[in-house]
Amino acid sequence: MTNIYLDHAATTPVHPQVIEAMVPVYQEVFGNPSSVHQFGRKARRILDEARRTMADSIHCNEKEVIFTGSGTEADNMAIIGAARANREKGNHIITTAIEHHAVLHAAEQLKKEGFIVTYLEPDVNGRITAEDVADALTEETIVVSVMMVNNETGVIQPIPEIGEIVSSHQAYFHTDAVQAFGTMPIDVNELQVDLLAVSAHKINGPKGVGFLYAKEGTILETLHHGGEQERKRRPGTENLPGVKGFEAAVQMVMQEKEDRQDAYRLYKNIFLDILRKEEIEFSINGDPEKSVDTIINISFTGTNVEALLTNFDLAGVAASSGSACTAGSVEPSHVLSAMYGSEDERVYNSIRFSFGLANNEANVKEAAENVCKIVNRLKR
Repeated sequence: MTNIYLDHAATTPVHPQVIEAMVPVYQEVFGNPSSVHQFGRKARRILDEARRTMADSIHCNEKEVIFTGSGTEADNMAIIGAARANREKGNHIITTAIEHHAVLHAAEQLKKEGFIVTYLEPDVNGRITAEDVADALTEETIVVSVMMVNNETGVIQPIPEIGEIVSSHQAYFHTDAVQAFGTMPIDVNELQVDLLAVSAHKINGPKGVGFLYAKEGTILETLHHGGEQERKRRPGTENLPGVKGFEAAVQMVMQEKEDRQDAYRLYKNIFLDILRKEEIEFSINGDPEKSVDTIINISFTGTNVEALLTNFDLAGVAASSGSACTAGSVEPSHVLSAMYGSEDERVYNSIRFSFGLANNEANVKEAAENVCKIVNRLKR
C-alpha cells in the first residue's frame, strides 16, 4: 500500500534543501546573535540576511519583520499586542467567524479583558465582503483581522478592498497570511495591511518559526518579557537554524511559485475529474473560482466524516476534516458551520484535501481512485 499525503494545509514535509541549509548552522554557528564578538556577529549576519529575504518576499522594509516561534504567535502578537497597546483609542475588535483558532482564541482572550468583538459571518461561498467590514466599523474599532486565505476551504478573502476601507480609519488591519504565503503574490503596500502573519512549516520549512510583518509606526504591546531581541518586540534568543531554514524555503517558493501553482492546479483537476468520472455524488465547499489551487474542501453526500477519515487512513490516504488544531477531534468545522449553519449535512460529511510537494500526478490519481472506492462502499 502506498501512503499518500494530501494534508499539506496542516503542515508540509521539510524540503531537503531546507535541511541542507540548516545543518551547517547547527554545526558551525552556535553564537548568540546578540553577542558582539565574532561568533555573535557571524550569527547576526545569518539573521539579518534572512530578515531581508522575508522583507523582499512581501515588499516591506526589513525593520518591519519580526521573527516569531510560529504563525500562531505572530497572530497573537498582532491582535492582542495591538489591542492592548491602543486601548485608549477604543475597545472594539472586528474579525470573522471563519478565522483560524490562532485568531479566534486571541479574540476570546480580549473579550475576557473587556474588549468588544464583532464576528463577521461569511456568505455560503465562504467569503467576507469589504462592505461587511465597512458596516461593522465604529469610532471605537482599533483592530480589524481578516485572513487572506481560509485554511479549511482555500477561499481567498478580499484583502485589498478591505485594506482600502480600513486605511482611512484609526484601526490597524491584520491578516493571517499563513495559507496564502507562497500560493499567491503578497505585497503589503498593495494590500494596505498593517500586520501580516506567516509560518515556515506551511511552505516546506521547519516547524517552530514564523514572522510577523508590522508596518513602521504600528504600536504593539510586547507579549513576552526578558530581553531586547527583535527590536524589543519579541524577546528571546532567535531560533537561528530555524530562521535559516525558513529563508531557504522562502527563496525556493519565490523562485518556483509559478511552476508549483501549475502543478497544484493540475493535481486538483485530476482529483476532481476522477470523482466525476466515477460518478461520485459530491459538492465543493467554498467558491472554486476564488480559491487557491492547494486546497479543496469536498462534501460527500450520504457519508460521515469519521468513517471517511478512518477508511482513508486505512487505505493510506492522509486528509483532514478541517484545521490542523482540531484534526484529532471530530468536532464540527466552525468554518462550514458559519457558512451553512450547524445542522447542515455538509458540516458532518466534508473532507479537506490539500496538495503540495509530496504529490505527483500518479499518487494524486491513486488517492482519488481510493477515495472513490471508499465513498461508494460507505454509501452502500
